[in-house]
Amino acid sequence: MFNYTLEVCVDSVESALSASRGGASRLELCSNLILGGTTPSQWLLKEIRKYTGIKINVLIRPRFGDFCYSEYEFNIIREEIRMFNELGADGVVIGILRPDGTLNMEQMEILIGLSGNMEVTLHRAFDVCINPYEALEQAKELGIRSILTSGQKNTCTAGSSLIKEMVELSRGVIEILVGGGVDASVIRQIAPVTGAKAYHMSGKVSVDSAMKFRKEGIGMGLPAFDEYKILKTDEVKIREARKVLESL
Repeated sequence: MFNYTLEVCVDSVESALSASRGGASRLELCSNLILGGTTPSQWLLKEIRKYTGIKINVLIRPRFGDFCYSEYEFNIIREEIRMFNELGADGVVIGILRPDGTLNMEQMEILIGLSGNMEVTLHRAFDVCINPYEALEQAKELGIRSILTSGQKNTCTAGSSLIKEMVELSRGVIEILVGGGVDASVIRQIAPVTGAKAYHMSGKVSVDSAMKFRKEGIGMGLPAFDEYKILKTDEVKIREARKVLESL
């Protein structure tokens, strides 16, 4: 029996199918993964559902940047949760902070109420909150299913000590979902240290666009991005991570 969770973050149908073939337990569906992820289109969810029955949790994040939202943005978040609930998503991935870095309990309670039977993951807003110990206890109060965290560091290897504490303090009530630089080698390294049973990765590789003609000197976005390179989930990377988990 597979006693671990391997969640793969994807922003395209191709990546979703590669993750599924590689042995992912579930998907976190988003758009703009290169920017840390934003809310995906409903049509992306619908298209993936045509080809796989894998469990799908949907990221609800109206923009790039921090997690302190205006009233307009909060209204958008509420409507998106309603929509994805109606569309049959398995879960939502959310997080809202107050300006002082604490979890916005009032708004989180409203969003969880709108989630219905969907599972709720607290995303990496947790990693930039002021007090992770308080946030963990608040997440328990809210009935949150999972917390996605790199241990309040840029990578989970750097944050492994806090992850270990979170696993111990969660007492199995909340799934501590390890993210931030996860691949097969990282799982092998930190699983014995942290005791974590759930891992989140993208398994991305850069592939050439199908475009043959390439107009020089024109960019569609940030200059660091190459429009003719596409990031996609590599089935092999997911399979390698799955094999490591199966061996633990």
